[in-house]
Amino acid sequence: MIIEHAFLQIDPNNATEFESAVKQAQPCFEELEYCHSMKLARVMETPGKYVLQVQWTSLEAHIVDFRESENFQIWRGLVGKFFTEPPHVEHVEMTVYF
Repeated sequence: MIIEHAFLQIDPNNATEFESAVKQAQPCFEELEYCHSMKLARVMETPGKYVLQVQWTSLEAHIVDFRESENFQIWRGLVGKFFTEPPHVEHVEMTVYF
């Protein structure tokens, strides 16, 4: 299991519309057997900055299966227009937790 952290920067004036577009895109993740969860969080210290957290079964599930899917095209079509800079994406694997 891996977790994708995508750091997204948008124009803060478009926050309501952006969050609505993410909610609209939620089925693009929910219907995938290799996606376990998707969450969006607003960064408190930086207006317009968000962290998208997606739990995938594997790194390949995200960077190959999802990114080559129609669902990715739908996702980007709904939210991509809000990005003021390219998303910064990192993948992590949990090592210690309770």
